[in-house]
Order: sequence, then structure tokens, then C-alpha cells
Amino acid sequence: MIRVGLGYDIHRLVEGRCLLLGGVELPFEKGEDGHSDGDVLYHAITDAVLGASGLGDIGSFFPPEEAKWKDADSAELLKTVMEKVYAQGWQIENLDCVIKLEKPKFIPYRRKVIESIAHTLDIAPEQVFVKAKTGEKLPPVGTSEAVEASVVCLLSK
Repeated sequence: MIRVGLGYDIHRLVEGRCLLLGGVELPFEKGEDGHSDGDVLYHAITDAVLGASGLGDIGSFFPPEEAKWKDADSAELLKTVMEKVYAQGWQIENLDCVIKLEKPKFIPYRRKVIESIAHTLDIAPEQVFVKAKTGEKLPPVGTSEAVEASVVCLLSK
């Protein structure tokens, strides 16, 4: 059986927070505002995997109104979900990820982000691709008010 899942997330960018993408901190004066660490890429990956497996969504696993998820490490949240996905017999075939970010430029960090995601999911880096698009100066991404991520995941069983 083969199934596809789509994940998406957006977070406001604010001063005083780290900008995390796929578990990698990028140097920037703003970071994601979120209940957890705000890593939009890990959140979108989590939703894509959950959608493909039919096990739910990130909000049903980690409700933002629950204090225990405050400042949670998104990589650890994804690992928790993956334990359940792998236990159901699913395997990741590939992930195709798009980050929408005006600044900083993403290309210098792409390899590190791919390797971080692959390590978190215990898959080969060749199964992950991440590309970035700017917001073409249009709000909210293009004015550095937000960062978005979209992910397509292919699972097989």
C-alpha cells in the first residue's frame, strides 16, 4: 500500500526567539512564535506523516492548550509520532519539503537541514529534499513577518 500526506504550517516571526528549520538554527534576528519551539518544517513534516498514515494530526497528538507542550522540542515530537507510524508498519519513501522564507537565504543551510531531518526520522538523506522560496516581498512571508512550510510525504506498507 502507498499513501501520500500533505503537511503545512505557518508561524509569525518575532524578536527574541530562535529561527529553527528542520532542527537547525539559522542565524536571524527573528524566530518562530509558537507554543513549542515553533519549528514550522518539523511541524509540517509531522502533519504530512500523520496524514499519510491516517493516525491524526499534530494538534490531536500535542494540543497547544496543554502546558506540557510549552517550548517542546519539535524533533522529539516528530520522533514520538514516528514510533507510532513505524509500529503500524509504515515506512517513509520520501519527503518533499518547501520552505517559504524571505530571510535569511536558505541555500547555505540546506544540506544541514536535510541531514538533520534524515537523522531524526532514521532515513537516508536521499529520501529528503528541501527547497526554499521567498515571498517576493509580499506579506506576511515577503516582509519577514512569517515563515511557512509545506511537505508532501510518501509512505509505503
